[in-house]
Amino acid sequence: MKVAVMATLVAILSACSVSYKFNGASIDYTKTKSIQIADFPIRSSYVWAPMGSIFNNTLKDKFAAQTRLAQVKRNGDLKLEGEIIRYEQRNKAVSSEGFSAMTELTLTVNVRFTNNVNHAEDFEQQFSASQSYETTLSLNAVQEELVTKMVEDIVSQIFNAAVANW
Repeated sequence: MKVAVMATLVAILSACSVSYKFNGASIDYTKTKSIQIADFPIRSSYVWAPMGSIFNNTLKDKFAAQTRLAQVKRNGDLKLEGEIIRYEQRNKAVSSEGFSAMTELTLTVNVRFTNNVNHAEDFEQQFSASQSYETTLSLNAVQEELVTKMVEDIVSQIFNAAVANW
């Protein structure tokens, strides 16, 4: 009797189709098998050319590494598209001499997410991240490092909003 109950319990548990991972993704792989990730163009007035490819590659890599979804060019069960809409810097702190001491760099991305399996989860939302640097440094000296950190932050926000569903 115990063996039959245990076998039934194991069969029920192994039949569950929702995958929960430590990375936060909860995807029903029996219904959701693919994702379409469009390249996000830069639409901000201030542009740093490598930013677009850094963002697009990081976003695609995150979904490839942390889900089992096939990335397709069209007709994906999930669809991510949008644009980089803001990339700007502003003075954040002033020194005792009255000069700028810290500068804050901000990146904002507008995202449209479509879940063709469950349209109740569709959204359009803006995601932002900021990094500060000492004004004694030139933007050229710190830009790649700061943009990479902001992109990683924004990509994590997008991933959580799209597939974490907590």
